[in-house]
Amino acid sequence: STIAGVTSAIQTYDSSYSATYYPWVKIFDSENNKNVWVPPSVVIPGVISFTDKIAHPWFAPAGIRRGGITNASSTGYIDAEGEFVSIALNEGQRDTLYAQNVNPITFITGAGLVAYGQKTRARGASALDRINVSRLVIYLRSQLNQLAKPYIFEPNDKITRDEIKGAAASLILE
Repeated sequence: STIAGVTSAIQTYDSSYSATYYPWVKIFDSENNKNVWVPPSVVIPGVISFTDKIAHPWFAPAGIRRGGITNASSTGYIDAEGEFVSIALNEGQRDTLYAQNVNPITFITGAGLVAYGQKTRARGASALDRINVSRLVIYLRSQLNQLAKPYIFEPNDKITRDEIKGAAASLILE
């Protein structure tokens, strides 16, 4: 089946810095005045950007509130002959994909097309197998890197350590 092909093709990829979505989506190309089928990588950055706009990087870019794909009208895949086949994932297919760390894109009545998962490609079970946690870690690394720059070449004493600790605590408690 198509779902089995998708999941078996990507099972070996292991990274908490990437995510996989399925299926492809149909969007309107206003420049050429026609519908085109594109991989999910075309629309998912918009979902993540929207999440950052209304929430924070550590919120899940998924579900009805933050996972809406407003610039797409349907989902499907390209068959062996290069033809597009329109599909709507059922609950069993969504569950099968999600169990293999593939985030399904599905139609939810009243909400439209939605990114319905937020797993990374990390194979091992950990906090980093979720997009929001990985993005939180990236955010904190960046902020802590900036916060620590003034302390480079300062003495490694209690005063310096207390200043760094206080600055880090204020970042976390913001």
